[in-house]
Amino acid sequence: MPTEVLMPQMGESIFEGTITKWLKKPGDTVQRDEPLFEISTDKVDAEIPSPAAGVLTEIRAQEGSTVQINSVVGVIGDGASTAASEPAAKPAPAKSEPAPGGAATPAPAKEEKPAAAGPRQDVVMPQMGESIFEGTITKWLKNLGDTVQRDEPLFEISTDKVDAEIPSPAAGVLTEIKVTAGQTAQINAVVAVIGGAGEAAPAAAAPVAPTASVPAPTVSAPAPEPVAAGAEHVRSSPLVRKIAREHNVNLSAVRGTGAGGRVTKEDILAYIEKGGAPAATTAPAATKPAAPGVAPIPGDLVPLTRMRSIIAQRMVESKRTSPHVHTIFKIDFTRIVKIREKEKSKYEQRNGVKLTYMPFITRAVIATLRKMPIVNASMEGDAIRYHQHINIGIAVALEWGLIVPVIKEAEEKNFLGIARAIVDLAERARGKKLKPDEVASGTFTITNPGIFGEQFGMPIINQPESAILGVGGLFKEPAVVTSEDGTDSIAIRRFLHLTLGFDHRIIDGADAGRFMAEVKKYLEGWNEDIG
Repeated sequence: MPTEVLMPQMGESIFEGTITKWLKKPGDTVQRDEPLFEISTDKVDAEIPSPAAGVLTEIRAQEGSTVQINSVVGVIGDGASTAASEPAAKPAPAKSEPAPGGAATPAPAKEEKPAAAGPRQDVVMPQMGESIFEGTITKWLKNLGDTVQRDEPLFEISTDKVDAEIPSPAAGVLTEIKVTAGQTAQINAVVAVIGGAGEAAPAAAAPVAPTASVPAPTVSAPAPEPVAAGAEHVRSSPLVRKIAREHNVNLSAVRGTGAGGRVTKEDILAYIEKGGAPAATTAPAATKPAAPGVAPIPGDLVPLTRMRSIIAQRMVESKRTSPHVHTIFKIDFTRIVKIREKEKSKYEQRNGVKLTYMPFITRAVIATLRKMPIVNASMEGDAIRYHQHINIGIAVALEWGLIVPVIKEAEEKNFLGIARAIVDLAERARGKKLKPDEVASGTFTITNPGIFGEQFGMPIINQPESAILGVGGLFKEPAVVTSEDGTDSIAIRRFLHLTLGFDHRIIDGADAGRFMAEVKKYLEGWNEDIG
């Protein structure tokens, strides 16, 4: 009898889990208690063992799917008879089209041969968080016909929570791309198909423009044909390169109007039609978001990227939701500057992390939030939620937008722990390696526009938090300094401005002033061990 594989309950208060990785694929033999798939919940990440021995005949919940406990996520057949009969009941597809409903139908497997092409594997849009229902593909990292390994980065997506690289669910050949770069798809929608190692990309799929910025086919693609001289590094699809060869066109002379400067089919045909004149500047460029890091061409109308669109929505929502008030304090940072200058070289050698000013500010904020929990609170309907933990969001500027990774339970970390967490989250944010839960559940945000030289800013609150701290630039200024005997003198000091933006529904001006005065006192009289 087949055995249903269920989503287990991993704790009393846990009612769902996200499948992060299947460790077996349909058709694989599995032993009882052998690790079968990995899940992630809001409490724990874990490997889930197989409830029975047999053959994995069906996967019902794809990687990235979040499902309720006790839901059926897969089926284990009872041995060789199931493995032989199951594929036989489903005829092999004549072409690369999926079976009705969008699911790919595996080819019949009469006998197991290591050299045979594996079953076709649908690549689905993963769910990157429980409140996320769609994602935008920003870049395909592989071309049609390219060989791909299991867990190798296949495409990049952007959601309203995080940008991320999505790995391939199986090894094989990228035979079909159903959702091109710039398009948005619902979670669990099929965006591509991975064929077996011996399966070639269908000719009908060639016209699809799969990426905004992928290079020409690599040596791993099956028998790449030579292209016109100078075209090796031009972003284009296989169809465009074929047209260029047939008309003896050097692709490097064709102006690409696609995302990231990609040469589209329309570009190459317009170039040929005009006898070699540059392609018109109208068009496809105005229908795709600008690729990250690519300067727009003056005169173009470029739609917002997915991330930029979400940032715009969130900022407008925040201003509409919270009555914003700002208070600005000038901080004498001289003591901390001297500590950093004295310790930074030894600190990096000792701890493997650079000593920056942000951990000093973060530690001062944490200490003050402990004393004043009202600033670590948020509105819930007509009530105020006082958060149990201090989860500090640190805003990170990216080439393609802004993201706020969160240091969870920051009150439990010492200075070195905070310093390491800030560096780690920033690096993974820029490398698109953050997990959805690492940009969620913040209770207070710190943003640092001062790195660009501004005196101070007026930051917008990161909902549903009640406050945000903006860090201004660090500048030398003359100041009146009073000695112990009461004598005044003029000295050069290092100052920065800290701006607290707060929700006046929760925090009164007096509370905001007391909070900032306490942060100022902590920083100017710094006496904490930095590790």
